[in-house]
This record gives sequence, structure tokens and C-alpha cells, in this order.
Amino acid sequence: MSNKVEKNKPLVTNIYTADPSAHVYDGKIYIYPSHDMDLEADSNDNGDQYVMEDYHVLSIDDFDSPCVDHGMVLHVDDIPWAKQQLWAPDAAFKNNTYYLFFPARDKDDIFRIGVATSDKPMGPFKAQPDFIKGTFSIDPAVLMDDDGKSYIYFGGLWGGQLEKWQTGTFKKDAEGPAKGKPALGPRVAELSDDMLSLKGSADEISIVDENGNPILSEDEDRRYFEGPWVHKYNGYYYLSYSTGTTHYIAYAISKNPKGPFTYKGRILNPVIGWTTHHSIVEFKNKWYLFYHDSSLSGGKDNKRCVKYTEITYNADGTIQTIDPYKQPV
Repeated sequence: MSNKVEKNKPLVTNIYTADPSAHVYDGKIYIYPSHDMDLEADSNDNGDQYVMEDYHVLSIDDFDSPCVDHGMVLHVDDIPWAKQQLWAPDAAFKNNTYYLFFPARDKDDIFRIGVATSDKPMGPFKAQPDFIKGTFSIDPAVLMDDDGKSYIYFGGLWGGQLEKWQTGTFKKDAEGPAKGKPALGPRVAELSDDMLSLKGSADEISIVDENGNPILSEDEDRRYFEGPWVHKYNGYYYLSYSTGTTHYIAYAISKNPKGPFTYKGRILNPVIGWTTHHSIVEFKNKWYLFYHDSSLSGGKDNKRCVKYTEITYNADGTIQTIDPYKQPV
């Protein structure tokens, strides 16, 4: 066990971790990351270098405490429908049950989203026998709304296959929208009361500029790429996401959980490594960003580490942009 956690420092160093989804349960922060294997691999746009076989759960009592690794809580061999690549997960609590939502390639190498359950926030988790019908792509994120409804957001380009689903069915050779066309948005669907299925089909979210015009596919500083996360602040839904090729965590806001969302700015500047992925959580009346970079491995894209820092809202609800390497520790 390490000493107390520090801002912008790896939460754990015994394993490589990425894609942190942070939640507060029982007065603690639980972090649900993906687990990078300690392997040498060449990087490509399909994401073959991200060989993840299992999930661990981390927790911290508070920010004056060490981070605890609760060990492996789910392995790909224990997921009947999954073939490989357990990428970025998320968790939710309802019905006195903890749910772990996760993407994986099925036996046909198509990414789907599954769900596993536990009676404890640190697991272990038992996977449902099949993926959630109507889901595809990667990066599930679940919003538990104030009215009792639950929404799942998902989708990622390139290796995440989102552009392959533009017609509603999987097209292996499909490419993204042409220049001048609206960029692809993440998908959103309401979850059933038991959290194990969708109530209807997943809809595409529109991200627009301040004039209500869709963000275009070539606008790589603002367009959606992967890693959706939705939280609420002062009555607004904040959709934050990775821009991919430009490596920003950007955000947009809406009064409706299904959008459209109006682009507002950047939360996090580029980190060491190609990918950037995050979550946002409130804890003891302060707001925190959990993110990853590749600093622990000296910059290797497939060996990342989870970190945190505090975020600051301006009076108008906008979020101050963070440079993780210029932050005071």
C-alpha cells in the first residue's frame, strides 16, 4: 500500500491503469479503471496495442489516504460472449446492486457492451451471459438522473468502431463522415429499471456550436471522438469527451440528457501518451477530474496510469481548463 494520494500523481504503481470512472459509494471514492497489461506492443489506429484481460477496482477513503487496489474483479474468460479487449468501463448503483458496464469484442470481433453485477462496490462482479442488445462500440458511461431514470452513453471512433454503425448495422469498411458533414456523436439510451437492457434504441447525440450549428467532422479541436462522460451541475447536463487526434478533454452542456449539447470549451489539455480519458465526480462539496496519462511507463501508449486533480467552475458554469503538468501539487 502506498502513501496518501497526490494530485496529478499515479494513484497506483503496482499495475498499469487507464480510463478511470470514479463514483462515491458509502462515503468513499471508488475508481473503475481498465487494466493495461505489461506488454510490449506496436501502436496502430485499430487499438490492437490495448490488450486488457481483466478489471481491478481501486478506492480511496479521502484525499489524505492511500489508494487501495482491491484486485481482479472480472476476467474476460468469465464473460461468455466476449473474446478480448476489456476496454474502458463504468459503474452504477441501483436496486441494491452494483453494476459494472464494459465493452469487449464479441466472437465476431465486434465491440459490444456488457454488464456484470455485485453486491459490493469493490466486486467481484459476475457477468450477464450475453451483451446488452442494441449496444455497440466502446466507452460506456452511465448517468443516474435525479428523476430515477438511468442513461447509458457510449461510442468511440477508429478502433472503437462507431463509424461502422452509421446505417444502423455493422459495416466493416465504413468510414467517418466526409469533410463539411456533421461529426459523429456518441449514442445515448435509457436503461431499463433492472439496468440490464435498453428501454429503446440508442440515439445519436448532436454537439453544436454557440449558433446551434453541428460541429463538423474536420473540426478536430472540438469534435467528438470517444470517452463520453455526463454529470450534472446547477441544472445542466455536462457532456465531456475526448477529441482524439488533438488530445483534448472538451465539454458541451444541455438542459436535456439526450441533447443537443452546446460546445463550451476544454477541461483538460493533452497528456503524455496518445489517448485521454476521464471522469468527473463530486466529493465533499468539491469537484474532481480523474484522468490518465502514460507517464509511469515513460510515454508508452499501452501502459498508462490513473491520476486525479481538482476542477474549478467559473460563476457562469464554465470550467477552467487544466494543464496537468503546470498544476500545483
